[in-house]
Amino acid sequence: MDLIPLPHRMERAEGFFELGDGFGIEAGPGTEGTARWLRATLGAATGLALPPKKGDEYDVLHLSVRPGLDAEEYRLVVAPHGVHVQGGSPAGVFWGAQTMLQLLGPDAFRRAPLPGRTWRLPLTEIRDSPRFRWRGVMLDVARHFMPKDGVLRYLDLLAAHKLNVFHFHLTDDQGWRVEIRKYPRLTEVGSWRARTKFGHRASPLWEEKPHGGHYTQDDIREIVAYAAERHITVVPEIDVPGHSQAAIAAYPELGNTDVVDTTALSVWDTWGINPNVLAPTDNTLRFYEGVFEEVLELFPSEFIHVGGDECPKDQWRQSPTAQERIRELGLKDEDELQAWFIGHFDSWLTARGRRLIGWDEILEGGLAKGAAVSSWRGYAGGVAAARAGHDVVMCPEQQVYLDHRQDAGADEPVPIGFVRTLEDVYRFEPVPAELTPDEARHVLGTQANLWTEVMEDRARVDYQAFPRLAAFAEVAWSGLPAPAERDFAGFERRLAAHYGRLDAMGVAYRPPTGPRPWQRRPGVPGRPIDGPPPNR
Repeated sequence: MDLIPLPHRMERAEGFFELGDGFGIEAGPGTEGTARWLRATLGAATGLALPPKKGDEYDVLHLSVRPGLDAEEYRLVVAPHGVHVQGGSPAGVFWGAQTMLQLLGPDAFRRAPLPGRTWRLPLTEIRDSPRFRWRGVMLDVARHFMPKDGVLRYLDLLAAHKLNVFHFHLTDDQGWRVEIRKYPRLTEVGSWRARTKFGHRASPLWEEKPHGGHYTQDDIREIVAYAAERHITVVPEIDVPGHSQAAIAAYPELGNTDVVDTTALSVWDTWGINPNVLAPTDNTLRFYEGVFEEVLELFPSEFIHVGGDECPKDQWRQSPTAQERIRELGLKDEDELQAWFIGHFDSWLTARGRRLIGWDEILEGGLAKGAAVSSWRGYAGGVAAARAGHDVVMCPEQQVYLDHRQDAGADEPVPIGFVRTLEDVYRFEPVPAELTPDEARHVLGTQANLWTEVMEDRARVDYQAFPRLAAFAEVAWSGLPAPAERDFAGFERRLAAHYGRLDAMGVAYRPPTGPRPWQRRPGVPGRPIDGPPPNR
Protein backbone atom coordinates (compact mmCIF):
# COMPACT_ATOMS: atom_id res chain seq x y z
CA MET A 1 0.00 0.00 0.00
CA ASP A 2 1.93 2.96 -1.33
CA LEU A 3 0.37 5.69 0.80
CA ILE A 4 1.67 9.25 1.19
CA PRO A 5 1.88 10.54 3.85
CA LEU A 6 2.81 7.33 5.64
CA PRO A 7 0.12 6.26 8.13
CA HIS A 8 0.97 5.61 11.76
CA ARG A 9 -0.27 2.01 11.74
CA MET A 10 -1.41 -0.35 8.96
CA GLU A 11 -2.53 -3.97 9.00
CA ARG A 12 -3.18 -5.76 5.71
CA ALA A 13 -5.32 -8.89 5.24
CA GLU A 14 -5.75 -11.15 2.24
CA GLY A 15 -8.40 -10.18 -0.25
CA PHE A 16 -10.23 -7.14 -1.56
CA PHE A 17 -13.54 -5.35 -1.25
CA GLU A 18 -14.99 -4.45 -4.65
CA LEU A 19 -17.05 -1.32 -5.25
CA GLY A 20 -20.03 -2.08 -7.45
CA ASP A 21 -23.05 -0.20 -8.73
CA GLY A 22 -24.84 -0.81 -5.43
CA PHE A 23 -22.09 0.75 -3.32
CA GLY A 24 -23.48 3.60 -1.21
CA ILE A 25 -22.61 5.92 1.66
CA GLU A 26 -24.02 6.08 5.18
CA ALA A 27 -23.07 9.54 6.48
CA GLY A 28 -23.33 9.90 10.23
CA PRO A 29 -23.81 13.28 11.96
CA GLY A 30 -20.96 15.65 11.10
CA THR A 31 -19.79 13.68 8.06
CA GLU A 32 -22.21 15.06 5.49
CA GLY A 33 -19.51 17.27 3.98
CA THR A 34 -17.19 14.34 3.37
CA ALA A 35 -20.07 12.40 1.80
CA ARG A 36 -20.78 15.31 -0.58
CA TRP A 37 -17.10 15.55 -1.46
CA LEU A 38 -16.90 11.82 -2.18
CA ARG A 39 -19.96 11.89 -4.42
CA ALA A 40 -18.44 14.80 -6.36
CA THR A 41 -14.89 13.42 -6.67
CA LEU A 42 -15.02 9.65 -6.34
CA GLY A 43 -18.37 9.65 -8.11
CA ALA A 44 -16.88 11.54 -11.06
CA ALA A 45 -13.83 9.25 -11.27
CA THR A 46 -15.72 5.98 -11.01
CA GLY A 47 -19.11 6.78 -12.47
CA LEU A 48 -20.73 5.32 -9.34
CA ALA A 49 -23.78 7.12 -7.93
CA LEU A 50 -22.81 6.47 -4.29
CA PRO A 51 -26.41 6.83 -3.01
CA PRO A 52 -27.35 7.16 0.68
CA LYS A 53 -27.65 3.76 2.35
CA LYS A 54 -28.40 2.41 5.81
CA GLY A 55 -25.85 0.74 8.00
CA ASP A 56 -27.57 -2.65 8.02
CA GLU A 57 -27.01 -3.04 4.28
CA TYR A 58 -23.97 -4.54 2.55
CA ASP A 59 -21.75 -2.54 0.19
CA VAL A 60 -21.77 0.54 2.39
CA LEU A 61 -19.13 3.14 3.21
CA HIS A 62 -19.87 4.06 6.83
CA LEU A 63 -18.72 7.57 7.79
CA SER A 64 -18.86 8.48 11.47
CA VAL A 65 -17.43 10.83 14.08
CA ARG A 66 -16.17 8.75 16.98
CA PRO A 67 -15.67 10.21 20.48
CA GLY A 68 -12.33 9.32 21.98
CA LEU A 69 -10.25 9.93 18.89
CA ASP A 70 -8.17 13.08 18.54
CA ALA A 71 -9.71 15.73 16.29
CA GLU A 72 -7.75 14.86 13.12
CA GLU A 73 -7.25 11.19 13.95
CA TYR A 74 -8.99 8.58 11.81
CA ARG A 75 -9.53 4.84 11.61
CA LEU A 76 -10.12 3.21 8.23
CA VAL A 77 -11.33 -0.39 8.11
CA VAL A 78 -11.93 -2.20 4.82
CA ALA A 79 -13.85 -5.41 5.62
CA PRO A 80 -15.27 -8.07 3.26
CA HIS A 81 -18.77 -6.53 3.27
CA GLY A 82 -18.17 -2.79 3.76
CA VAL A 83 -15.88 0.07 4.60
CA HIS A 84 -15.72 2.13 7.81
CA VAL A 85 -14.11 5.55 8.16
CA GLN A 86 -14.18 6.96 11.69
CA GLY A 87 -12.67 10.24 12.78
CA GLY A 88 -12.36 12.22 15.96
CA SER A 89 -14.03 15.12 14.14
CA PRO A 90 -15.33 15.82 10.62
CA ALA A 91 -11.72 16.65 9.69
CA GLY A 92 -10.52 13.22 10.80
CA VAL A 93 -13.23 11.56 8.71
CA PHE A 94 -12.14 13.60 5.69
CA TRP A 95 -8.48 12.59 6.05
CA GLY A 96 -9.56 8.96 6.31
CA ALA A 97 -11.56 9.34 3.09
CA GLN A 98 -8.45 10.79 1.40
CA THR A 99 -6.51 7.68 2.39
CA MET A 100 -9.29 5.48 1.01
CA LEU A 101 -9.04 7.33 -2.29
CA GLN A 102 -5.32 6.57 -2.49
CA LEU A 103 -6.02 2.88 -1.87
CA LEU A 104 -8.29 2.81 -4.92
CA GLY A 105 -5.40 3.67 -7.24
CA PRO A 106 -4.39 6.67 -9.37
CA ASP A 107 -7.50 6.64 -11.54
CA ALA A 108 -9.58 7.55 -8.50
CA PHE A 109 -8.10 11.04 -8.87
CA ARG A 110 -9.41 11.57 -12.40
CA ARG A 111 -12.45 13.68 -13.24
CA ALA A 112 -14.26 11.13 -15.40
CA PRO A 113 -14.31 7.32 -15.47
CA LEU A 114 -12.04 5.41 -17.80
CA PRO A 115 -13.63 2.42 -19.59
CA GLY A 116 -13.11 -1.06 -18.25
CA ARG A 117 -11.92 -0.03 -14.79
CA THR A 118 -12.86 -2.06 -11.71
CA TRP A 119 -12.69 -0.50 -8.28
CA ARG A 120 -11.48 -2.43 -5.29
CA LEU A 121 -9.93 -1.77 -1.91
CA PRO A 122 -7.44 -4.05 -0.14
CA LEU A 123 -8.79 -5.51 3.09
CA THR A 124 -6.98 -3.48 5.70
CA GLU A 125 -7.13 -1.50 8.91
CA ILE A 126 -5.35 1.84 9.23
CA ARG A 127 -5.05 4.02 12.32
CA ASP A 128 -3.52 7.40 11.76
CA SER A 129 -3.18 10.92 13.16
CA PRO A 130 -0.99 13.94 12.37
CA ARG A 131 2.15 15.02 14.15
CA PHE A 132 1.43 18.76 13.80
CA ARG A 133 -1.73 20.86 13.88
CA TRP A 134 -0.25 23.38 11.38
CA ARG A 135 0.70 21.65 8.12
CA GLY A 136 0.94 24.55 5.75
CA VAL A 137 1.81 25.79 2.30
CA MET A 138 2.32 29.45 1.44
CA LEU A 139 1.48 30.50 -2.09
CA ASP A 140 2.64 33.91 -3.32
CA VAL A 141 0.09 35.28 -5.79
CA ALA A 142 1.41 38.85 -5.57
CA ARG A 143 4.53 38.40 -7.70
CA HIS A 144 2.72 36.31 -10.30
CA PHE A 145 -1.06 36.22 -10.10
CA MET A 146 -2.74 32.82 -10.05
CA PRO A 147 -6.35 32.94 -11.27
CA LYS A 148 -9.04 31.62 -8.96
CA ASP A 149 -9.41 28.23 -10.64
CA GLY A 150 -5.69 27.61 -10.09
CA VAL A 151 -6.04 28.44 -6.40
CA LEU A 152 -8.97 26.03 -6.05
CA ARG A 153 -6.89 23.35 -7.75
CA TYR A 154 -4.06 23.94 -5.29
CA LEU A 155 -6.47 23.51 -2.40
CA ASP A 156 -7.36 20.10 -3.83
CA LEU A 157 -3.66 19.24 -4.03
CA LEU A 158 -3.13 20.29 -0.42
CA ALA A 159 -6.10 18.20 0.70
CA ALA A 160 -4.82 15.15 -1.20
CA HIS A 161 -1.62 15.40 0.87
CA LYS A 162 -3.40 16.05 4.21
CA LEU A 163 -2.07 19.61 4.43
CA ASN A 164 -4.46 21.85 6.31
CA VAL A 165 -3.22 25.48 6.22
CA PHE A 166 -3.15 27.63 3.08
CA HIS A 167 -1.11 30.77 3.72
CA PHE A 168 -2.35 33.19 1.04
CA HIS A 169 0.27 35.86 0.25
CA LEU A 170 -2.02 38.51 -1.23
CA THR A 171 -0.04 41.77 -1.28
CA ASP A 172 3.49 42.85 -2.09
CA ASP A 173 5.45 45.51 -3.99
CA GLN A 174 4.55 43.84 -7.29
CA GLY A 175 0.80 43.59 -6.84
CA TRP A 176 -2.27 43.88 -4.58
CA ARG A 177 -4.59 40.93 -5.15
CA VAL A 178 -7.65 41.30 -2.87
CA GLU A 179 -10.57 43.67 -3.42
CA ILE A 180 -10.98 46.21 -0.60
CA ARG A 181 -14.22 48.07 -1.23
CA LYS A 182 -13.28 51.02 0.97
CA TYR A 183 -10.14 51.59 -1.10
CA PRO A 184 -10.89 50.67 -4.73
CA ARG A 185 -7.58 51.99 -6.10
CA LEU A 186 -5.75 49.16 -4.35
CA THR A 187 -6.94 46.89 -7.15
CA GLU A 188 -7.69 49.49 -9.85
CA VAL A 189 -4.07 50.68 -9.70
CA GLY A 190 -2.22 48.32 -7.39
CA SER A 191 -3.10 45.00 -9.04
CA TRP A 192 -1.35 45.75 -12.37
CA ARG A 193 2.26 46.40 -13.31
CA ALA A 194 3.45 47.59 -16.71
CA ARG A 195 6.03 44.85 -17.26
CA THR A 196 7.82 42.07 -15.42
CA LYS A 197 11.43 41.08 -14.86
CA PHE A 198 12.04 37.61 -16.35
CA GLY A 199 14.42 35.65 -14.16
CA HIS A 200 16.38 36.87 -11.16
CA ARG A 201 16.52 40.62 -10.51
CA ALA A 202 20.00 40.76 -12.11
CA SER A 203 18.60 39.34 -15.34
CA PRO A 204 18.60 41.67 -18.37
CA LEU A 205 15.37 40.11 -19.62
CA TRP A 206 11.90 41.67 -19.40
CA GLU A 207 8.42 40.58 -20.36
CA GLU A 208 7.14 43.77 -21.91
CA LYS A 209 3.43 43.39 -21.26
CA PRO A 210 1.17 44.26 -18.31
CA HIS A 211 0.72 41.62 -15.66
CA GLY A 212 -1.86 41.45 -12.92
CA GLY A 213 -5.26 40.51 -11.65
CA HIS A 214 -7.09 40.31 -8.37
CA TYR A 215 -9.74 38.36 -6.49
CA THR A 216 -13.11 39.95 -5.85
CA GLN A 217 -14.52 39.60 -2.37
CA ASP A 218 -16.90 36.95 -3.66
CA ASP A 219 -13.92 35.11 -5.17
CA ILE A 220 -12.30 35.15 -1.74
CA ARG A 221 -15.46 33.88 -0.08
CA GLU A 222 -15.59 31.06 -2.61
CA ILE A 223 -11.94 30.16 -1.99
CA VAL A 224 -12.41 30.20 1.79
CA ALA A 225 -15.56 28.08 1.58
CA TYR A 226 -13.91 25.62 -0.83
CA ALA A 227 -10.97 25.29 1.56
CA ALA A 228 -13.25 24.81 4.58
CA GLU A 229 -15.05 21.95 2.85
CA ARG A 230 -11.61 20.30 2.66
CA HIS A 231 -10.76 21.19 6.28
CA ILE A 232 -8.12 23.69 5.20
CA THR A 233 -7.76 27.03 6.97
CA VAL A 234 -6.90 30.02 4.77
CA VAL A 235 -4.54 32.45 6.51
CA PRO A 236 -4.35 35.75 4.59
CA GLU A 237 -1.20 37.87 4.46
CA ILE A 238 -1.39 41.64 4.11
CA ASP A 239 2.16 42.99 4.20
CA VAL A 240 3.09 45.88 6.50
CA PRO A 241 5.16 48.04 6.79
CA GLY A 242 7.52 46.84 4.04
CA HIS A 243 6.72 45.16 0.72
CA SER A 244 4.09 47.85 0.20
CA GLN A 245 4.93 49.74 -3.01
CA ALA A 246 1.76 48.52 -4.79
CA ALA A 247 -0.35 50.07 -2.02
CA ILE A 248 1.71 53.28 -2.07
CA ALA A 249 1.38 53.50 -5.87
CA ALA A 250 -2.40 53.39 -5.41
CA TYR A 251 -2.48 55.78 -2.41
CA PRO A 252 0.73 57.87 -2.37
CA GLU A 253 -0.08 59.40 1.04
CA LEU A 254 0.75 56.02 2.62
CA GLY A 255 4.44 56.45 1.81
CA ASN A 256 7.13 58.66 3.27
CA THR A 257 6.16 61.76 1.33
CA ASP A 258 8.73 63.92 3.13
CA VAL A 259 11.55 61.77 1.72
CA VAL A 260 10.45 60.69 -1.77
CA ASP A 261 7.91 61.80 -4.36
CA THR A 262 5.49 58.94 -3.80
CA THR A 263 3.19 60.20 -6.57
CA ALA A 264 5.87 59.12 -9.05
CA LEU A 265 5.87 55.51 -7.83
CA SER A 266 4.23 52.72 -9.80
CA VAL A 267 3.65 49.06 -9.00
CA TRP A 268 7.13 47.57 -8.90
CA ASP A 269 8.23 45.54 -11.93
CA THR A 270 11.33 43.82 -10.57
CA TRP A 271 12.35 41.70 -7.57
CA GLY A 272 14.28 42.20 -4.36
CA ILE A 273 13.94 44.31 -1.21
CA ASN A 274 12.15 47.56 -1.96
CA PRO A 275 13.12 50.79 -0.13
CA ASN A 276 9.61 52.29 -0.34
CA VAL A 277 7.88 51.42 2.93
CA LEU A 278 4.81 52.70 4.74
CA ALA A 279 4.99 55.92 6.71
CA PRO A 280 4.46 55.41 10.48
CA THR A 281 1.59 57.91 10.62
CA ASP A 282 -1.89 57.84 12.10
CA ASN A 283 -3.27 58.11 8.57
CA THR A 284 -1.46 54.87 7.62
CA LEU A 285 -2.75 53.10 10.73
CA ARG A 286 -6.34 54.16 10.04
CA PHE A 287 -6.03 53.13 6.38
CA TYR A 288 -4.84 49.63 7.21
CA GLU A 289 -7.40 49.26 9.96
CA GLY A 290 -9.93 49.79 7.18
CA VAL A 291 -8.19 47.13 5.10
CA PHE A 292 -8.12 44.64 7.97
CA GLU A 293 -11.77 45.26 8.82
CA GLU A 294 -12.71 43.89 5.41
CA VAL A 295 -10.09 41.13 5.61
CA LEU A 296 -11.61 39.91 8.88
CA GLU A 297 -15.03 39.76 7.24
CA LEU A 298 -13.61 37.57 4.46
CA PHE A 299 -11.30 35.26 6.43
CA PRO A 300 -12.54 33.58 9.63
CA SER A 301 -9.07 32.21 10.47
CA GLU A 302 -7.64 32.50 13.99
CA PHE A 303 -4.41 33.96 12.59
CA ILE A 304 -3.94 36.98 10.33
CA HIS A 305 -0.47 37.34 8.79
CA VAL A 306 0.93 40.87 8.61
CA GLY A 307 4.28 40.15 6.95
CA GLY A 308 6.71 42.40 8.80
CA ASP A 309 9.75 41.14 6.90
CA GLU A 310 12.42 42.94 4.90
CA CYS A 311 11.48 46.47 5.90
CA PRO A 312 14.42 48.78 5.14
CA LYS A 313 14.65 51.66 7.62
CA ASP A 314 16.50 54.17 5.41
CA GLN A 315 13.44 56.29 4.62
CA TRP A 316 12.44 56.38 8.28
CA ARG A 317 15.95 57.53 9.21
CA GLN A 318 15.64 60.38 6.70
CA SER A 319 12.02 61.24 7.47
CA PRO A 320 11.36 64.10 9.93
CA THR A 321 7.86 62.66 10.43
CA ALA A 322 9.20 59.22 11.38
CA GLN A 323 11.88 60.70 13.64
CA GLU A 324 9.28 62.83 15.40
CA ARG A 325 7.17 59.72 15.97
CA ILE A 326 10.18 57.93 17.51
CA ARG A 327 10.70 60.85 19.92
CA GLU A 328 7.00 61.17 20.66
CA LEU A 329 6.72 57.48 21.59
CA GLY A 330 10.00 57.40 23.53
CA LEU A 331 11.45 54.73 21.27
CA LYS A 332 15.13 53.91 20.94
CA ASP A 333 15.42 53.49 17.18
CA GLU A 334 13.76 52.49 13.93
CA ASP A 335 13.64 48.80 14.92
CA GLU A 336 11.47 49.76 17.87
CA LEU A 337 9.38 51.92 15.55
CA GLN A 338 8.62 48.84 13.45
CA ALA A 339 7.84 46.90 16.64
CA TRP A 340 5.41 49.69 17.61
CA PHE A 341 3.79 49.49 14.17
CA ILE A 342 3.36 45.70 14.40
CA GLY A 343 2.29 45.97 18.05
CA HIS A 344 -0.50 48.33 17.08
CA PHE A 345 -2.03 45.73 14.79
CA ASP A 346 -1.40 42.96 17.28
CA SER A 347 -3.54 44.85 19.82
CA TRP A 348 -6.09 45.73 17.15
CA LEU A 349 -6.47 42.11 16.04
CA THR A 350 -6.49 40.78 19.60
CA ALA A 351 -9.35 43.11 20.47
CA ARG A 352 -11.33 41.48 17.66
CA GLY A 353 -10.62 37.91 18.73
CA ARG A 354 -7.86 37.20 16.23
CA ARG A 355 -4.12 36.53 16.52
CA LEU A 356 -1.30 38.23 14.66
CA ILE A 357 1.40 36.18 12.98
CA GLY A 358 4.36 37.60 11.08
CA TRP A 359 7.77 36.72 9.68
CA ASP A 360 10.55 36.46 12.26
CA GLU A 361 11.69 40.08 11.79
CA ILE A 362 8.76 41.05 14.02
CA LEU A 363 10.89 39.80 16.95
CA GLU A 364 13.24 42.76 16.45
CA GLY A 365 12.48 45.55 18.88
CA GLY A 366 10.13 43.41 20.99
CA LEU A 367 6.98 41.42 20.29
CA ALA A 368 3.56 41.46 21.88
CA LYS A 369 2.74 38.44 24.03
CA GLY A 370 0.00 36.88 21.90
CA ALA A 371 1.74 37.17 18.53
CA ALA A 372 3.09 34.14 16.66
CA VAL A 373 6.13 33.90 14.40
CA SER A 374 6.81 32.35 10.99
CA SER A 375 10.49 31.45 11.29
CA TRP A 376 11.93 31.85 7.78
CA ARG A 377 15.54 33.02 8.20
CA GLY A 378 16.64 29.62 9.47
CA TYR A 379 15.83 28.07 12.85
CA ALA A 380 17.16 30.89 15.06
CA GLY A 381 14.04 33.05 14.97
CA GLY A 382 11.85 30.10 15.86
CA VAL A 383 14.11 29.11 18.73
CA ALA A 384 14.13 32.66 20.12
CA ALA A 385 10.37 32.97 19.75
CA ALA A 386 9.61 29.62 21.41
CA ARG A 387 11.94 30.41 24.30
CA ALA A 388 10.14 33.73 24.74
CA GLY A 389 6.79 31.92 24.90
CA HIS A 390 5.55 32.68 21.40
CA ASP A 391 3.94 30.13 19.12
CA VAL A 392 6.01 29.32 16.03
CA VAL A 393 5.53 27.94 12.53
CA MET A 394 8.84 26.57 11.25
CA CYS A 395 9.49 27.39 7.58
CA PRO A 396 13.26 27.98 7.29
CA GLU A 397 14.31 29.29 3.89
CA GLN A 398 17.30 27.00 3.66
CA GLN A 399 15.14 23.90 4.10
CA VAL A 400 11.58 24.34 2.80
CA TYR A 401 11.53 27.29 0.40
CA LEU A 402 10.43 25.32 -2.62
CA ASP A 403 11.39 28.10 -5.03
CA HIS A 404 14.97 26.99 -4.32
CA ARG A 405 16.40 24.70 -7.01
CA GLN A 406 15.99 20.93 -6.81
CA ASP A 407 19.27 19.93 -8.44
CA ALA A 408 22.63 21.45 -9.35
CA GLY A 409 22.24 20.53 -13.02
CA ALA A 410 22.43 23.20 -15.70
CA ASP A 411 18.96 22.30 -16.98
CA GLU A 412 17.13 23.46 -13.86
CA PRO A 413 14.83 26.35 -14.86
CA VAL A 414 15.92 29.73 -13.40
CA PRO A 415 17.97 28.23 -10.53
CA ILE A 416 17.42 30.05 -7.24
CA GLY A 417 19.17 29.53 -3.90
CA PHE A 418 20.54 26.36 -2.42
CA VAL A 419 20.05 22.90 -3.85
CA ARG A 420 17.16 21.33 -1.92
CA THR A 421 16.67 17.83 -3.24
CA LEU A 422 13.69 15.61 -2.60
CA GLU A 423 15.76 13.77 0.00
CA ASP A 424 16.79 17.03 1.68
CA VAL A 425 13.13 17.96 2.15
CA TYR A 426 12.32 14.45 3.41
CA ARG A 427 15.03 14.77 6.07
CA PHE A 428 13.89 18.23 7.21
CA GLU A 429 13.12 18.33 10.95
CA PRO A 430 10.76 21.13 12.01
CA VAL A 431 11.48 21.06 15.77
CA PRO A 432 14.95 22.40 16.65
CA ALA A 433 16.86 19.96 18.82
CA GLU A 434 17.93 22.67 21.27
CA LEU A 435 14.36 23.33 22.45
CA THR A 436 13.23 21.81 25.73
CA PRO A 437 9.96 19.83 25.67
CA ASP A 438 8.09 22.82 27.12
CA GLU A 439 9.58 25.16 24.53
CA ALA A 440 8.92 22.68 21.71
CA ARG A 441 5.20 22.78 22.53
CA HIS A 442 5.19 26.28 21.03
CA VAL A 443 6.01 24.81 17.60
CA LEU A 444 2.53 24.76 16.06
CA GLY A 445 3.88 22.99 13.01
CA THR A 446 5.62 23.65 9.75
CA GLN A 447 5.09 25.19 6.36
CA ALA A 448 6.60 25.02 2.87
CA ASN A 449 6.75 28.31 0.98
CA LEU A 450 6.31 28.96 -2.75
CA TRP A 451 7.55 32.42 -3.73
CA THR A 452 6.73 33.12 -7.35
CA GLU A 453 9.20 35.73 -8.60
CA VAL A 454 10.53 33.21 -11.14
CA MET A 455 7.36 31.09 -11.36
CA GLU A 456 5.39 32.79 -14.10
CA ASP A 457 2.51 30.34 -14.33
CA ARG A 458 0.82 27.32 -12.78
CA ALA A 459 3.08 24.81 -14.52
CA ARG A 460 6.18 26.45 -13.03
CA VAL A 461 4.62 26.36 -9.56
CA ASP A 462 3.85 22.66 -10.07
CA TYR A 463 7.45 22.00 -11.10
CA GLN A 464 8.91 23.66 -8.02
CA ALA A 465 6.35 22.19 -5.61
CA PHE A 466 6.23 18.56 -6.70
CA PRO A 467 7.31 15.99 -5.80
CA ARG A 468 9.00 17.81 -2.90
CA LEU A 469 5.65 18.86 -1.43
CA ALA A 470 4.77 15.17 -1.07
CA ALA A 471 7.93 14.67 1.00
CA PHE A 472 7.13 17.75 3.05
CA ALA A 473 3.58 16.50 3.67
CA GLU A 474 4.97 13.29 5.15
CA VAL A 475 7.31 15.27 7.40
CA ALA A 476 4.39 17.39 8.60
CA TRP A 477 1.93 14.51 9.11
CA SER A 478 3.81 11.32 9.93
CA GLY A 479 5.71 10.62 13.13
CA LEU A 480 8.99 9.99 11.33
CA PRO A 481 12.21 9.03 13.14
CA ALA A 482 15.20 11.37 13.38
CA PRO A 483 16.30 12.72 9.96
CA ALA A 484 19.29 10.41 9.52
CA GLU A 485 17.17 7.36 10.34
CA ARG A 486 14.32 8.05 7.89
CA ASP A 487 13.64 5.46 5.23
CA PHE A 488 14.06 7.62 2.16
CA ALA A 489 14.39 4.56 -0.10
CA GLY A 490 11.01 3.38 1.16
CA PHE A 491 9.54 6.81 0.51
CA GLU A 492 10.90 6.75 -3.06
CA ARG A 493 9.25 3.37 -3.63
CA ARG A 494 5.90 4.73 -2.48
CA LEU A 495 6.45 7.89 -4.51
CA ALA A 496 6.76 5.80 -7.69
CA ALA A 497 3.07 4.96 -7.25
CA HIS A 498 2.25 8.50 -6.17
CA TYR A 499 3.48 9.87 -9.49
CA GLY A 500 0.48 8.13 -11.04
CA ARG A 501 -1.83 10.09 -8.74
CA LEU A 502 -0.08 13.34 -9.64
CA ASP A 503 -0.41 12.46 -13.33
CA ALA A 504 -4.12 11.85 -12.89
CA MET A 505 -4.47 15.26 -11.21
CA GLY A 506 -2.54 16.94 -14.03
CA VAL A 507 0.43 18.03 -11.93
CA ALA A 508 3.46 19.15 -13.97
CA TYR A 509 5.98 17.81 -11.43
CA ARG A 510 9.72 17.45 -11.89
CA PRO A 511 10.45 13.89 -13.07
CA PRO A 512 13.12 11.94 -11.16
CA THR A 513 15.32 12.06 -14.29
CA GLY A 514 15.26 15.85 -14.47
CA PRO A 515 13.22 18.51 -16.24
CA ARG A 516 11.39 17.77 -19.43
CA PRO A 517 12.42 19.97 -22.38
CA TRP A 518 9.47 22.33 -21.97
CA GLN A 519 10.18 22.73 -18.25
CA ARG A 520 13.59 24.27 -18.84
CA ARG A 521 14.26 28.01 -19.21
CA PRO A 522 17.53 28.18 -21.17
CA GLY A 523 19.26 31.53 -21.02
CA VAL A 524 17.19 32.96 -18.15
CA PRO A 525 19.58 33.89 -15.30
CA GLY A 526 18.86 32.76 -11.77
CA ARG A 527 20.69 33.14 -8.46
CA PRO A 528 22.17 29.78 -7.46
CA ILE A 529 24.04 29.54 -4.16
CA ASP A 530 26.80 26.95 -3.94
CA GLY A 531 27.41 24.60 -1.06
CA PRO A 532 25.14 23.18 1.64
CA PRO A 533 22.72 25.56 3.33
CA PRO A 534 23.43 26.63 6.90
CA ASN A 535 21.51 24.53 9.39
CA ARG A 536 20.81 27.18 12.00
